[in-house]
Amino acid sequence: MAILALSQMPTLTFRDHADGGDLDAVLAMNQADVSHLSGLTAASLERLARSAAYFRIAQLDGRDAGFLLVLSPETSYESDNFQWFKQRYARFLYVDRVVVAPHARREGIASRLYEDLEIYAGSTDASLIACEINLRPANPGSVAFHERRGFVEVGTQETEHGTKTVSMRIKSLGASARRSLR
Repeated sequence: MAILALSQMPTLTFRDHADGGDLDAVLAMNQADVSHLSGLTAASLERLARSAAYFRIAQLDGRDAGFLLVLSPETSYESDNFQWFKQRYARFLYVDRVVVAPHARREGIASRLYEDLEIYAGSTDASLIACEINLRPANPGSVAFHERRGFVEVGTQETEHGTKTVSMRIKSLGASARRSLR
């Protein structure tokens, strides 16, 4: 096991998309991981970016390394998964997509993005964070990650004309989460 001196430790920073985040890099990261996400076009990503409640881009040593894009229930978004949560919960933040670039995996980026999201959530009236994870095709890494972070399954749903099955998950942000049910 190699031990790095502090001066050799990678530097992780976040920038808010509103501060001029590079959508080309985000689109490339999304499309490289499209087997676990829905594909995007530049135009659809631009629409999501404009309506996002939270959109952070992670950089590792100055290089784009991942992103987290989150929507609020007030967003006009026709995703079946988003609508599933909107029909059941009143105050939530919906993780539309989280991606970590292959070169940056195992550096704690997704965990740090979620920690930052939870800090952001504290400034909103959200009582839970919602997401879905592919069960078919399987995404066991995402299942394990979200379970470690306290997300619990509250349902499943078939999507994309029966070609995918997703696990619908939530994480309570406190006692007020019980009151967020519709």
